[in-house]
Amino acid sequence: MSKDFLTSVRERRSIYGIGKTSPISDDRIVEIVREAVKHTPSSFNSQSGRAVVLLNEQHDKLWDMTTAILKSIVPADQFESTQQRMNGFRGGYGTVLFFEDQSVVEGLQAQFPTYADRFPIWSQQSNGMLQFVVWTALENEGLGASLQHYNPLIDDSVRAEWNLPATWQLVAQLPFGQPLAPAGEKQFSPVDDRLKVFR
Repeated sequence: MSKDFLTSVRERRSIYGIGKTSPISDDRIVEIVREAVKHTPSSFNSQSGRAVVLLNEQHDKLWDMTTAILKSIVPADQFESTQQRMNGFRGGYGTVLFFEDQSVVEGLQAQFPTYADRFPIWSQQSNGMLQFVVWTALENEGLGASLQHYNPLIDDSVRAEWNLPATWQLVAQLPFGQPLAPAGEKQFSPVDDRLKVFR
């Protein structure tokens, strides 16, 4: 499948209704994430972005873990909507976890002290690009996804369950799967209020 780049950008939307099937192989999913991790730009070529791909029971485990953590803090009379959201994410095919390696960020802060306060910001910007590349590439292959942020609530449990380095800071979670329903209507602020061109 091949699309014009801007068509893929336009068609990348938050898809919450996802199923436990995929139009592409697990190997292709991993290849997409691998290429994104390798080629997404980063400040000072820091390459501080990290990703974990969870498939099958590993994907289910993440959302079971997240559900249990949320159940311990969300009032019981308000938990039903949370449970429905968790069921929706768990109902997907897989999840990509995005991290930033703080040892890389701190190393750059030490090496270039003039910019020390900027490296955490640039790190997050680069991770946002990584998330966008993966999300758009998965959409281009026929998968639906939505970006979630249950960090820092689940950080320690995620690191412990998958034996990840302590320096990997969780940034976002991207559950994905076969789309079961289209994205909802999206409202756009006038682009002319957000873009200026000088010739």
